[in-house]
Order: sequence, then structure tokens, then C-alpha cells
Amino acid sequence: MDAKDILGLPKTPFPSSQEKKPRTQKDSQRKPDGVSREVYALTGGLAPLVPSLDASHLKRRPQLDDEKITWQWLPFTSSARTDNLQLYHWVRVVNGVPPTGDYSFAKYNKKVEILKYTEEEYEKYLTDPMWTKEETDQLFDLCERFDLRFVVVADRFPSDRSVEELKSRYYAVSRALLVARAPSAGDVSGHPLVKEPYNFAQEVERKRLLSSVLSQTKQQERKDAEILIEAKRITESRVIAKAAEEAEQAANASKIPEANEKSSAAADVSVSPSSNALSSAPPIVPPTSTVDSAAIPPSLRMHRVYLRTNALDQMIQAASSSAGLRTTKRVEQTLQELVCHVKPKVPTKAVCAEHVELRKEILTLLNLQKQLQYKEAEASGRDPGYVETPGTPKRSLRGDQDRPFLPDSVSFGGERSGKRDQKRKAPGRYLDTPPSPPQSKRPRKLKTADG
Repeated sequence: MDAKDILGLPKTPFPSSQEKKPRTQKDSQRKPDGVSREVYALTGGLAPLVPSLDASHLKRRPQLDDEKITWQWLPFTSSARTDNLQLYHWVRVVNGVPPTGDYSFAKYNKKVEILKYTEEEYEKYLTDPMWTKEETDQLFDLCERFDLRFVVVADRFPSDRSVEELKSRYYAVSRALLVARAPSAGDVSGHPLVKEPYNFAQEVERKRLLSSVLSQTKQQERKDAEILIEAKRITESRVIAKAAEEAEQAANASKIPEANEKSSAAADVSVSPSSNALSSAPPIVPPTSTVDSAAIPPSLRMHRVYLRTNALDQMIQAASSSAGLRTTKRVEQTLQELVCHVKPKVPTKAVCAEHVELRKEILTLLNLQKQLQYKEAEASGRDPGYVETPGTPKRSLRGDQDRPFLPDSVSFGGERSGKRDQKRKAPGRYLDTPPSPPQSKRPRKLKTADG
């Protein structure tokens, strides 16, 4: 008895709804020779990006083109030699045919072109009281023989001459020959011997300094290093002091226009008709400082020796530090209008001081012109309808400006009007006439109840 009998199902077998699909047989690929199993599993049989070489090809012998190569001991000559010396060396011979041509290393034989001179050229251009013609000929022969190796030339030279003397004579003769043989001086102006002539004194000094440096002891080297460190510290301290001084000068220069403006404002306030006669008097100018150490910038006082033009530039910069670029250009334009040089051609001590003083005066003049324009614009904007008649005294800025004019014959309330006029008056220093004497006070009446 099985489950079908319990459920009352027929014992016929069920039709298979899912038939087993036959598996497709994959094409079995054989692992190629020369490829490891791991590499083949990673690539999956794909062709590699870099073409691989079969190991069997590495074991093959190269196929020769039927060439028979031998090495033979053969003679050779070199064009670099002038004595036709014949030497031997091993040579690779192909099919019994030896190589032809010049020696392969002859191309490295480079010779220096040495100029030759004639008797006439020597007598005309190359004579020197310190050198004879025989010594000059020996020098050029040795230079050609040893390819301008002047140390060797000095060793082989018969007379006692230094390397610097030999160089100086050789380059002087070569330079004179180039200039003499050229059609014009411009044709050889770019030649190194003409453009940069040999400096005998500089070469001697260079070797002397080099010898002194190389012969120093360890103690001297440490001392030089300490001197350099101290010099660096002094330079840095001077730079810091100069920056602080320039900042202080700029701060002081910025205060000068403010002081000038305040003084001009006080002068305008104190103007009165009675003082018009004094306005024509020339202003008192403080005496210009004579040329002394005070005119020299402090950054240059520490130096005992300095260029006057450098001091002049710093003095001009300090004098015009408060002015802008446009004002500085106007100062220079004013100098040109006065037929003065922007910088003196003969910068002596007195000339530099006077030039700086002239610049300061021009700067002051420009500031006063600017303030005058400002005052005129302010006055025209304050009372546009006011027209000043000639001969009319100027009114003071305070006291009389807004006070109405009342004649003496008109009075309101007896002495009360005088008191009101007296109250309206400004302080006595702004009045044109002295104040009237005080009037006697009369006792005030008591107010009654009816009044």
C-alpha cells in the first residue's frame, strides 16, 4: 500500500512535465604548449595583447645567409697620423673580403686651428718690446704641437715665462691677425677673440685668490664663516632699521599737510579789514637748513663713503613721501617749467640740498594752491548771490556774519535796545571798533498786579 492507494489515485504514472534537456557539450579546447595552466584559466584561451613567442623558436639556431665570417690579424694606417705608421689589429672579415676605408677612430682626431703669420705681418702688426720674433715663433709652434695646452707649453718653453704671459701673447697676436686680415672691423666683431679679449691682470688676480682660498686652514675657514654670519646679521639689522625709519618718516610727513591746513584755517579766521594792509607783507619763511649731516638720510649716515646720487634719491623720496604720484609728477613738471633739471647734473653737497629745498617749496606751493581752490569753491557754494564790490572790507567769519544792521537812532525800549545790541556783539577781538562803555543801570520797576 502506498500513497496512491490512500489517496485513491490511479496507479498510472504521471506524464513528466519537465523533460530533462540534453546538456550542450562544450568544445573542449586543448591548452596550448608553453602556457601555464593558471594563465590559460585566467585568459580563457583569448589571444594575449602582447604577442607571445613560442619557446620552440628560442631553441632554434639562426639561419645564416651562407656568410663565412672570420677574424684576421691585418695591418692598418690612420689619417690622424702624419708619419704613415703601420699597425696591426684584429679585423672581422666576411667571406674573405677585408674591410676598406680609414681607421674608424680617426674621426675623433680634432685639431685646433692655429693662425700663421708672415714676416711682413709680424713687422707691421705683431711687434712687442717684451717679446722677440724667435720667442713668438716658438710659442706658436708649441701651441700647435700641444693643442693649446698652455700648462704643457709653459713646461716646454725654453725661457722662463708664466702661463698667463704665454696666453696673453698668443691671444694678442691671434686677435691682431684677425682684425688685420678682415675687410672691415664689423666682420670679426662677433669673434670670441675680438669680443672678449684676454685680461692678464684679472687672470693673475683670480689665481692668486684661488691659491689663497685653497691654502686656508680650518681655523681660517671657521673665522671667515663667523665673519660672514656677522655681516649677514648687520645687514639684516640695517634693513630693519631702515624700514622703521621710513615708516616714521611717512608718519611724520602725513602730519605736515594736516598742520599746514590747520594753520591756514586759523589764518583765514583771523583775517579782518584792518589786517588787509598786512596781507601784502611777504610771509616769514624759516631759514633753510644749511648743508649738514641733518640733510643726509640716516640710512647713509652709518656709511662713511656713499654715492651722492644715491643720497639725493633718498632725500627726494623722503621729501615727497607724503605726496601722491600725481603730485610728484606736478612737482617735476613745475621744475621743467622753471627750466630746472629733474636731477642736478653736478650733484654736489650744496646743489643737492638746494634742489631738495626747492622741491619742498614747490610741494608747499601746490598744497597752498589746492587749499585756495578749496576755499574759493566753499565760499561760492555758501553764498552764490554774494558779489564782493572792490574796496569793501572782508567780513569776519564769526560775529558779524549773521548779525542784522540796526542804526543808532532806532531803539526799542530805551536802554533795553542797547543791551540787546550789546548781547549780539561777538567777542571784542573780532570787532573792528572798540566796544561802547557800559551804561548805568537803572532800578527795575516792580510789576504791579494790574500790569
